[in-house]
Amino acid sequence: MALSTYEELQASIASWVDHDGLDAVIPDWIAAAESNFARDIRHRSMVTSADLTISTRYTDLPADHLQTMRLDCNGKRMLARSTDDLTEKRYTGSAAGEPCLFAPFGASIEVYPTPDSSYTGVLHYYAKLPALSETNASNWLLAAAPDVYLYGSLIHSAGFLAEDARLNTWAGMYAAAVKNLNDRERSSGWPSAMSIPARGA
Repeated sequence: MALSTYEELQASIASWVDHDGLDAVIPDWIAAAESNFARDIRHRSMVTSADLTISTRYTDLPADHLQTMRLDCNGKRMLARSTDDLTEKRYTGSAAGEPCLFAPFGASIEVYPTPDSSYTGVLHYYAKLPALSETNASNWLLAAAPDVYLYGSLIHSAGFLAEDARLNTWAGMYAAAVKNLNDRERSSGWPSAMSIPARGA
């Protein structure tokens, strides 16, 4: 069975579990699997960038932000620190100026010093996978590794169907598929977050 679209994935899941009347819950299993992917997978296809206007102590992250790789301000790389480090800096150093340090703060980033004007930032980050739906039939992961989607979804079928004996089977197959995907990415020579140059460098 082909596994190139959302519809085909749902049909394949139904075939593997071999139960009737699951059309309403299979999309839930796929959505739950996508939550697992956000924790388990880091791939070049997830890497993107966004321009930020850094004009206050806190700047909102993009809605699809998953993990920061680097942040540049006015073409210069900012250094990542903890929020405690930035709090300490505010007690001991200049309170305003061109930001050079940043820290995660919920759905935002905190910068130090607090900007004394508006600065242009470029955020390089891992973005969340575009979720499959009736209006988004495919994405890069389904195209590259349909087995990850299939086994990841089947894991969530086991609890719903009270088939605990199959949980370990699906989990093992999912873990092997994710490891294969991540191992191929690491062996491809794709640069790490540390080696991405600043824009214009």
